[in-house]
Amino acid sequence: MNLFADIRSLVIDALTALTAQGRLPAGLDLAAVAVEPPRDPAHGDMATNAAMVLAKPAGMKPRDIAEALAAELAADPRVTSAEVAGPGFLNLRLAPGLWRDVVAAALAEGRDYGRVPAGQGERINIEFVSANPTGPMHVGHMRGAVFGDALASLLAFAGHEVTREYYINDGGAQVDVLARSAYERYREAHGLEPAISEGLYPGDYLIPVGEALKARFGDSLLDKPESEWLAQIRDVATEAMMATIRDDLALLGVEMDVYSSEKALYGTGRIEAAIARLEQAGLIYEGTLEPPKGKLPEDWEPRQQTLFRSTDHGDDVDRPVRKSDGSWTYFAPDIAYHWDKIDRGFDALIDIFGADHGGYVKRMQAAVRALSNGKVPLDIKLIQLVKLWKNGEPFKMSKRAGTFVTLRDVVEQAGRDVTRFHMLTRKNDAALDFDFARVLEQSKDNPVWYVQYGSARINSVLRRAEEMGVDISDAALARADLSILDHPAQIALMKKIAEWPRTVEIAARAHEPHRIAFFLYELASDLHALWNRGNDEPALRFVSDGDPSATAAKIALARAAGVVISAGLGILGVTPAVEMR
Repeated sequence: MNLFADIRSLVIDALTALTAQGRLPAGLDLAAVAVEPPRDPAHGDMATNAAMVLAKPAGMKPRDIAEALAAELAADPRVTSAEVAGPGFLNLRLAPGLWRDVVAAALAEGRDYGRVPAGQGERINIEFVSANPTGPMHVGHMRGAVFGDALASLLAFAGHEVTREYYINDGGAQVDVLARSAYERYREAHGLEPAISEGLYPGDYLIPVGEALKARFGDSLLDKPESEWLAQIRDVATEAMMATIRDDLALLGVEMDVYSSEKALYGTGRIEAAIARLEQAGLIYEGTLEPPKGKLPEDWEPRQQTLFRSTDHGDDVDRPVRKSDGSWTYFAPDIAYHWDKIDRGFDALIDIFGADHGGYVKRMQAAVRALSNGKVPLDIKLIQLVKLWKNGEPFKMSKRAGTFVTLRDVVEQAGRDVTRFHMLTRKNDAALDFDFARVLEQSKDNPVWYVQYGSARINSVLRRAEEMGVDISDAALARADLSILDHPAQIALMKKIAEWPRTVEIAARAHEPHRIAFFLYELASDLHALWNRGNDEPALRFVSDGDPSATAAKIALARAAGVVISAGLGILGVTPAVEMR
């Protein structure tokens, strides 16, 4: 059940009727007509913008449309009043029984309550994390991992077919640096002093890799030139780092469907084929780029390169795909990789990058637009930085990592559920503070605790009701007499439960899983408000001793809220609390 969608359908039917009566012109586009909660709950239960968005194309005054629509809607038994406000907004009040129907529907549908058909099976590829395989994941990777995983779960809940994908950047110079760093740890394993020069990776995490290299190669590589050991050690070290990364992701509760390798694109003709496809479209040419804006680098000189005419597809400047020495730029394999995703039949692509990749957005979108003839959209989400705090001080660097705080450091101290939820308490493009003391405190100011406390309270009243002989199965509770649920605090909770399908749809359409975290906090607030009212008004307590019928109705409301909390936390990758410890 999606009450907001049902009422929107009612509005659309009313507008269609007005058109048939000749009171509205034919051919109006009704796609922008929306039904949503009013900004001020005192104005009604729902509001529609129909008159405002149709006035101009209809050539009518908004208020005239709103008054005609109000009269049409008022004839439906689900609408108790339809009031025109301001220049043409229409506020609706609904029959109380509709809110009780929402409770019954949530219980009957269970975890499927709130699922919307918006995705219609559309295949979406979400590429996220994609950390260079040069060390353990750091806290910045962690936020991107949580965001990507939650977004994938959200889109799947909204009816999309989702693939989670990790792109291994194992084809660039950074993996050669990894190999040289691992070689020094290999020397160290043989009792030699490692030469960790500037530019190498200093973290202790490579010490076990050095030991593994010793066990595998003995001392056979000690006196060999780099040209003879680089490729072998690079493969072993990269495999070891990817194993570490997989372990880190598992610790965070993230499981990828596909791992793709950049290195696997080289020597296969895929890069050449992708560039050839662009060339066939007249988008590849030899040219010289203008000097970069701002201060001119001392070593800059104009040179002829192979360029992609990305400006034809919305970019600011054309982009090089092959250097003057004939080697590929970093952009070229990325073009081939995205073409591969298009070839795999995805209907839409989502890339999740760190904030430092902002300059990459337009060129990548231009390439996908050109390769797919504009048929496959690419949405790129940038993840802003996370600042860690502990005891009022910035959290110090990890010795194991050498230069940064690892994902494992954070999860082992704060816990997976707390970490995941808190990473979604801000929009992805806003900076995030992660204070270890605050994310673990038990207060309303800590969203994850507040939501989990709501889950625990629901489970506690379910146990108490069961002890007094109430059948607490969802099927039984769905049949309870809900007519006693008429207090404003109870109705407020029902209204919030009714918003769940709409919230899922909006969050999925915008690719914004943080909206789920915000909604759960609001739902928990309404639940706690009702609970606290029961301290002063015994009739509002969820369990009424000696009155199984009233208890069943109130428990049905609590359980319906629990269904939504459980589904929402499931999207975020958080386990609902059964009790608070």
